Amino acid sequence: MKIKFASGILAFLSVLPAFAPGLVAKDTPAPAIPQLRRDSSPVADGKSGPVASYADVVEPVQKVVVTIYSSRTIRVPVNPLLRQLFGNRIQIPDQERKEEGLGSGVIVSPDGYILTNNHVVEGADELKVALSDDRKFSAKLVGTDDKTDVAVIKIEAAGLPAVTLADSDKLRVGDIVFAVGNPLAVGETVTMGIVSAKGRNHLGLLGEIGGYEDFIQTDAAINMGNSGGALVDAKGRLVGINTTILSPSRGNVGIGFAIPVNLAASVLQSLILTGRVSRGDLGIDAQDLAPDVAEQIGLPANTTGVIVSDITSGSPADKAGLKDSDVILAINDRTVASRDQLRLAVAELAPGTKIALKIIRDGKPATIAVVLGSLLENPNELLPGVSAVALTDDARRKLGIDPRVTGLLITDIDSGSPYADRLAADMVIMEINRTAVSNLTAARALLQKGRNLLFVYHNGVPGFLVVVVR
Repeated sequence: MKIKFASGILAFLSVLPAFAPGLVAKDTPAPAIPQLRRDSSPVADGKSGPVASYADVVEPVQKVVVTIYSSRTIRVPVNPLLRQLFGNRIQIPDQERKEEGLGSGVIVSPDGYILTNNHVVEGADELKVALSDDRKFSAKLVGTDDKTDVAVIKIEAAGLPAVTLADSDKLRVGDIVFAVGNPLAVGETVTMGIVSAKGRNHLGLLGEIGGYEDFIQTDAAINMGNSGGALVDAKGRLVGINTTILSPSRGNVGIGFAIPVNLAASVLQSLILTGRVSRGDLGIDAQDLAPDVAEQIGLPANTTGVIVSDITSGSPADKAGLKDSDVILAINDRTVASRDQLRLAVAELAPGTKIALKIIRDGKPATIAVVLGSLLENPNELLPGVSAVALTDDARRKLGIDPRVTGLLITDIDSGSPYADRLAADMVIMEINRTAVSNLTAARALLQKGRNLLFVYHNGVPGFLVVVVR
């Protein structure tokens, strides 16, 4: 993820565990979604008078914001000139160096689920969490989503204080907000500002990876170490996860950004359930409705929405009867004023969700019901975080794979994949549940919920292993 400046720790690289033939996964039950506290009422009634202190609002929030310490060990190759100087007479091992990072997080459930940023925890070998009462816990990574810069970790504890989530769609420019975190390791700190803007995108923070930018901008002071911390409203409710700043000086200049809590919460629930993010899909291409285009199709020039330019055959939109040149105004009463807003609104919803599209067709308003499909952001994904392609003769020769071996070649595994401890890059999956596989479509059809038997080939050795699909 390329960012102009992030107020936390950037991505680490983790090492894939060695392949062990015959390794069997534990058949563990799917985790339950935590019960999140929510309050969707507006922050103000328009009649608020002067406030002398926000201490009563801030005090409970300080108990739910934690400090996250991350560490990793990196290998530093020895200077090749030294190897050349000593030749084979002396074996000079590579050096190891430990890197440590600091960030913040927010407790969202009494049983220990914590929201933070992907760039705070990505690639870490070890995570530790310090609570406001000085208790310290080891944390495990539940999942990450680099496209929103959201991550979820968990500590083993019960009865923890948990933040209440607001409806970030109801946030208004000018609302008072507080940023809570541990900037520059000075200790937990609260800063105050207002919402400077909403819906900030095209900032170049997540663009290179096709991410979803919909940031809340605030002038509340955010500095290094604040990443993953809480942005709360004047009622002490979580409205965003502090993420990054723009600054020519690497310090706070009053331009900070937070991920809206509605987006972060949708990612959190998906990560807890499956370890990955499942996003909805309409199956269309669309563009912003320009004033001249609106007039040409018989609409007022100031009409806001997106106009459908193409529909994928067999897609949810196609099945629902959406047509080219339809103008989409809203999804489930959520106004859609741009292509980016449409993309984000659909992606926040889970596959299988039934939505109501408010459209204009031939100058007349209409509502169309659509059941969302699943967005395939990685068309080569076989399992969450596992990419594979059909084994080719070129790959077979390059990797020295026996000519008799056929199947799917694993090309990449995300470090956060739940299968990273049993599958590996350059491994060939020859059979799934005792049936030979040759392409991704067939392989996906063979995978079943629960335990699956795979026959694989890796490092010249065939073997069986079991993976659990949830």
